[in-house]
Amino acid sequence: LFSLNAVIIYLSKNRLTEVPTELCHFVSLETLNLYHNCIKVIPDAIVNLQMLTYLNLSRNQLSSLPACLCGLPLKVLIASNNKLGSLPEEIGQLKQLMELDVSCNEITALPQQIGQLKSLKELNVRRNYLEVLPQELVQLPLVKFDFSCNKVLVIPICFRKMVQLQVLLLENNPLQSPPAQICTKGKVHIFKYLTVQACQIKTADSLYLNAIEPQHFIDDIYPSKKDSDSGVGSDNGDKRLSATEVSYLPFVSNSSPNTHILTSKDKSPTSLSPTTNATIPFGLKPRSVFLRPQRNLESIDPQFTIRRKMEQMREERELVEQLRENIETRLKICLPEDLGSALMDGVVLCHLVNHVRPRSVGSIHVPSPAVPKLSMAKCRRNVENFLDACRKLGIPEEKLCLPHHILEEKGLVKVSITVQALLDVTTVKQALFT
Repeated sequence: LFSLNAVIIYLSKNRLTEVPTELCHFVSLETLNLYHNCIKVIPDAIVNLQMLTYLNLSRNQLSSLPACLCGLPLKVLIASNNKLGSLPEEIGQLKQLMELDVSCNEITALPQQIGQLKSLKELNVRRNYLEVLPQELVQLPLVKFDFSCNKVLVIPICFRKMVQLQVLLLENNPLQSPPAQICTKGKVHIFKYLTVQACQIKTADSLYLNAIEPQHFIDDIYPSKKDSDSGVGSDNGDKRLSATEVSYLPFVSNSSPNTHILTSKDKSPTSLSPTTNATIPFGLKPRSVFLRPQRNLESIDPQFTIRRKMEQMREERELVEQLRENIETRLKICLPEDLGSALMDGVVLCHLVNHVRPRSVGSIHVPSPAVPKLSMAKCRRNVENFLDACRKLGIPEEKLCLPHHILEEKGLVKVSITVQALLDVTTVKQALFT
């Protein structure tokens, strides 16, 4: 039914169980659509279609893609809604591929060779079982990337270098880094977060290197005894020069017969004739002359260690958990996992201070079904009312957090200290009255 010179062939929704063998003889074919059939295997003879640039295999029953498929000059490959468990490692051979759609499959990992698709603009891996995104993706000139509905926990920090990316779809993933409140704000905020994380890692690495460098530097200045021997023998061969002993080689001057040269055996100072222009003796210099100037180590914090940093992070986590426990225990509520966003509008904190001392905050702005999210002005008013109430209850200023610690979700440790001080003050007052 088709001419051998056909360029486009559509065989969608024909209940085909295999690719017709005759189809592989259409060497001039450029577009082949096999959408919505029952095909389970792609024959190796498809490699004969060396003009094929568009191939649609979606909604079939393919469990794998043959390696020979990667020998075609494809620009668009659509294999969504199949049963693919992986992609062939030879996929890196598709140098002209611009669009790859393998969504709605059972893929658990992407091969590293996918980073060799230097022309790829769109990548769709939606609804698979991916847990890790390969860092090789950053090498691609992607404009659109969809990895939604997978099991990805972390977006690699190097993804911030994907400068051509315009559309990033990542919903329905259990992402931990960046956190959910960042991901919901869009690509710009995600890339800002990744950039900040990269700077923090770079700073930590530099601090660690600075902390371990002084020991190597001291080893250079004060070598061990086995290396302190100069290796130069004395006149009789029995004595070797020490690290600090001054010794000069014999020097003879025809113009200064009265000149005495200091040697290792002669401890008297050099005497020169006042009327003679004698040359300064030449010889070996003390070892101390060759020492490198000591580096300024004042800028290095000797107290910094990785263990101390880890302990500090552990203490901060404990304070945040204590903050959660204090609020949930007093108000009999269950706070969401993202504690910072739950406290950002100040509503919970105002209810807490009213629980401790009724009517401490007379008016609280709360969300409504019509307006589920408060404006920043109302959030700030709630936070300021909470802090004013804490001051009236006698919380010292040094234990009070600042408004931006709550509004910008950047100071949960400070907030924890404030809440703990609030509860401590009220406990003391109750004990005094009883």
